[in-house]
Amino acid sequence: MTRPVYVHDLDALAGQARAIRAALPRPVELLYAVKANPDPGVLRTLAPIVDGFEAASRGELRRLAEVLPGRAPAAYAGPGKTDADLAAALAAGVRRIHVESPTELARLGALATAAGRSAQVLLRVNLPVDAPGASLVMGGGPSPFGMDPADAVACARRPPAGIDVRGIHAHLASGLDAPLAATVAAAVVEWAAAEVDAAEVDVGGGMTVDYTDPDARFDWEGYGRALADVLDRHPGVRLRIEPGRSVTAHCGAYLTEVVDVKRSYGEWFVVVAGGTHHLRTPAAKGHAQPFTVHPRRGAGGPRTDGGPVTVVGQLCTPKDVLSRSATAGPIGVGDVLAFAMAGAYAWNISHRDFLLHEPPHFRTGDLHKVAAEWAARPLGG
Repeated sequence: MTRPVYVHDLDALAGQARAIRAALPRPVELLYAVKANPDPGVLRTLAPIVDGFEAASRGELRRLAEVLPGRAPAAYAGPGKTDADLAAALAAGVRRIHVESPTELARLGALATAAGRSAQVLLRVNLPVDAPGASLVMGGGPSPFGMDPADAVACARRPPAGIDVRGIHAHLASGLDAPLAATVAAAVVEWAAAEVDAAEVDVGGGMTVDYTDPDARFDWEGYGRALADVLDRHPGVRLRIEPGRSVTAHCGAYLTEVVDVKRSYGEWFVVVAGGTHHLRTPAAKGHAQPFTVHPRRGAGGPRTDGGPVTVVGQLCTPKDVLSRSATAGPIGVGDVLAFAMAGAYAWNISHRDFLLHEPPHFRTGDLHKVAAEWAARPLGG
């Protein structure tokens, strides 16, 4: 039995990132949100393509310093920053610190003044947002994220010593299709230009990824055309986006082997090595992770009858469900299941120490070739 394997297709990732960059107007800065997948290979692959990296913790600052020494992070974001967090961002030379509250701004100003420098800041604002169809809304109501618009205006007009307010940041929702993402971006820029005469506006990420349709992609070309229109209306604004999931999700897979198949009260269960402690995305989002079956050559063990199946892992909880499918076809012991779209918010958000199972292996290459090679090996080999 081979331990589960994460496979990152770095060639596909580079192609995806280049296509995104090409679809955007040249003046739009493309940052990668490290929180989506901080794998060193992913960061190195993206480094020559994106304009910078957005970090959201001291750990991510350290990872960037280790993997890309000498390249200062483009942005540092997130609520609840401690003085140690802010000091680390200053020490790392972060180009823009996204500030979440007036209190945080005052603490950052004091730290910057004590260090004899000026902190370059974007104020995160919690703007009213109408985002029908978004999977997650973080603006327009009571929220731990960002400042009320009036507070942001006051901070922009009267910043404390040690602070250079360069503009506005607003990440208001996630799961946005291209037309809605463009509408939200335009609204943020309009507000920032009108209310604080912002020189820079970061409209965040949140571009949709459809786990029910692995072949679907965010319409980057349409989004790029819409951002070009925004820049035409506001030629003096420096516009920035920071996608994460939509950059890397399709370029990673989680491969694992079927340990057992069985019926329970007339329903088929497929038990695989690993589980949601390795791949938490389906549990976190409440969806069925898409997968393909690579039949094991020469395996003669039990198989399902081709009807609906529930794919579960090895954890002692009924919540350890990776997927459900009515169309996967027969699945047998030893077959290799390749869970697609595992290149973002997967291993890095998983409760990996639960039951102290061994971690998965990691490798790079073509996802389908790796799965086919595994399935071609003798069972137990």
